[in-house]
Amino acid sequence: MSLVRVKSQLCQGISQYDRCSPNSACVCFYLADAIDVGICGNEFVNCPELVPCERSNNFCREPNHRCVHHPRCHNLPVCYPIPSFNQQLCPPIATTNTTTAAAISTTATSATTIPTTTTITTQQSMIPNIPINAQWTQNGVTVAGGHGRGNATNQLYYPESLLIDNDQIMVIADSSNHRIIQWKMDDTNGQVIAGGNGEGNRLDQLNNPTSVLIDKETDSLIICDRENRRVVRWSRHSGTTQGEILIDNITCEGLAMDDQRYLYISDSNKHEVRRYQIEDKNGTIVAGGHGKDTGLNQLNWPTYLFVDQQQTVYVSDNVNHRVIKWNTSAKEGIIVAGGQGPANAMTQLQHPHGLFVDTLGTLYVADALNHRVMRWPKEAKQGTVIVGGNGEGAGANQFKGTTGLSFDRQGNLYVVDWENHRVQRFSIE
Repeated sequence: MSLVRVKSQLCQGISQYDRCSPNSACVCFYLADAIDVGICGNEFVNCPELVPCERSNNFCREPNHRCVHHPRCHNLPVCYPIPSFNQQLCPPIATTNTTTAAAISTTATSATTIPTTTTITTQQSMIPNIPINAQWTQNGVTVAGGHGRGNATNQLYYPESLLIDNDQIMVIADSSNHRIIQWKMDDTNGQVIAGGNGEGNRLDQLNNPTSVLIDKETDSLIICDRENRRVVRWSRHSGTTQGEILIDNITCEGLAMDDQRYLYISDSNKHEVRRYQIEDKNGTIVAGGHGKDTGLNQLNWPTYLFVDQQQTVYVSDNVNHRVIKWNTSAKEGIIVAGGQGPANAMTQLQHPHGLFVDTLGTLYVADALNHRVMRWPKEAKQGTVIVGGNGEGAGANQFKGTTGLSFDRQGNLYVVDWENHRVQRFSIE
């Protein structure tokens, strides 16, 4: 038998699915025959194309495949294509640590020579690879708030949006408490990390923040400080007591950041979305900007945003009851969900808010006044309800206004339940 050696990048000391290369498409896949050691490979391989490894010895009969764990796709280890581990596709991250070569033998017919790396830098949270037919538990578990509205650290007050960072910590725009609060998984209390000093326009205050993101490059929060009509940056370093103004005179609703650190901001007063370089005060219109109306080159009260790796901008066009997609440099958008008036049919939305687009191009939208979260596969003419849709209420399978949503790296769904002053988690099945 011939011994095949393929140069790939070993990721050691990095969590499963964490980014391991300057190429944002490359993440760490744990090897089936090693402990906490993986290979840095291309994340974007379709789950149905992956076959399970032979159970007795983690063997892959397909040429140039390695047996790795990929729990987003399969419960058992799967054979992943080695070409996706090519260093030209996934170059190593520069590190001051000395790198070594390691040969790891997984079968009688293959071995891999791999330089190790022990550091990783990311700018965005991971986008999970969610199977197209995934389902979630229908009863949510309260993971933040849920103790009535108030300003105690175990309470929320009309929360607007959230994100899950790479350390699996929820960061929540707790709007009517005028603060950003972070919540570690399974904790009973959160920690205020920005604002929380009452309503006001001092640099240590916020006024109804609606959206927040993390800029990993500067280890800081970027916040839509809506009622102060500004976007502020707040360092995450301990001891920070105030923020700095990045952009003012803007009725900010939603924020997004792409892999090149361009900042996208929706302005609900000007009915437009602009893209900014950090520190840039003017920006360039990338969606809307032609007054408020229903035309494909127009928006009406744009709220939340999502930007994919192609810099395609998805906009919750709130008063038009639709989600509209704007490709790079496009003069008008494409309706990808709703746009059939405000009602609760599967072709309709009613005041959409939070958005998420997974690696397959599937859109997830918080359909606020229908009290549900919907999934719209790429190019679908109608969506399906994945959680909620059981009327307005406070039950485990109900919402009173869905304003934000996010996923963790396992594909579990988190929903901001606005008027119930809580965040609900729905486990992927």
